[in-house]
Amino acid sequence: MIDGYVEKVLSGNTDAFNFIVTELKDDAYSLAISIVKDEFEAQEVVQKAFVKAYLKLDTFKANSSFSTWFHRILVNEAFYKKRKQRKESEFIKSISEEASTEKINNTLSKLEEEFQRYYINKALIELPVNHSLVMKLFYLKEYKIDEISEITGWSDSNIKVMLHRARKKMKQILSDLSNVDKEELY
Repeated sequence: MIDGYVEKVLSGNTDAFNFIVTELKDDAYSLAISIVKDEFEAQEVVQKAFVKAYLKLDTFKANSSFSTWFHRILVNEAFYKKRKQRKESEFIKSISEEASTEKINNTLSKLEEEFQRYYINKALIELPVNHSLVMKLFYLKEYKIDEISEITGWSDSNIKVMLHRARKKMKQILSDLSNVDKEELY
């Protein structure tokens, strides 16, 4: 579907790129934040990735889907930003503060959903950058190993090892977090 809009942009309809941005911006932000660990930095990474994709659109070859090609640009941009980033701990603090002041819905199902989301996000933040990225691409974005390899440039075996280690570490982190009294979180 997006690939049709790519052809429209290449044919001179620059407004068609707005559709591409709308379709990919949420996923792009999610991937960027899993790497740079800061919401403002992630927004900047996403913006730069879209600009680069637009400027380099004529180099896109349909060997893979546009979203895979774009995610590769995004991941490269995020790792570039990560190398320059100095204050990762500020984002982790802001997430903790946000979670402690957030209002909880009255229903038990909403409460459980909030706790699950909190624990999973907290665990993803505590994972090493590469592990967090691979977990998001594999489980949340449902990319296959070979697609993740194409996006990240890592070998299939390296991705499998990272997934194994990330699952193991995630299990440990979630186990540790489950021992925290839920009332202290809010």
